[in-house]
Amino acid sequence: MKFLLLFFLPLCLLGQTDTPAKEVDWLKNYDSAMHISKEENKNVLVYFTGSDWCPPCKMLKRDLFDTDEFYELSKNYVLLYIDIPRNRDLLSTEQWEHNQGLFKKLNKKGVFPLLTVLSPKGKVVNEYSGYGMTGEISYHLKFLEKNK
Repeated sequence: MKFLLLFFLPLCLLGQTDTPAKEVDWLKNYDSAMHISKEENKNVLVYFTGSDWCPPCKMLKRDLFDTDEFYELSKNYVLLYIDIPRNRDLLSTEQWEHNQGLFKKLNKKGVFPLLTVLSPKGKVVNEYSGYGMTGEISYHLKFLEKNK
């Protein structure tokens, strides 16, 4: 009997695969995001991250951005990804300068992670900063639902 259990348990576990959420497309250029925002009359969701050094940013990606809930809510936004890595080699010089300019303009407190919602006219609608790394994303989802 133990032999059968040891034989079938791995087979059962193989059948359980977590299917990742669908990928969302993040733009990396502010002007492009604003152009699309105006055309589609959607707010822009700007995500400030430190991809290579910020543990809450890395966890937020897994806990929020890789979920089906975020995928569905993201359809209401134009998504703009602004990375401020410590390793500058991760970005081109042009992208680094672009991101630094937006960081100074839209992330004056210098917090990570930061979600900023912009209107199609470029005005800040709302912001939500931080992540407690507990897996609790309901506040982030409410923020996204409220500001779409």
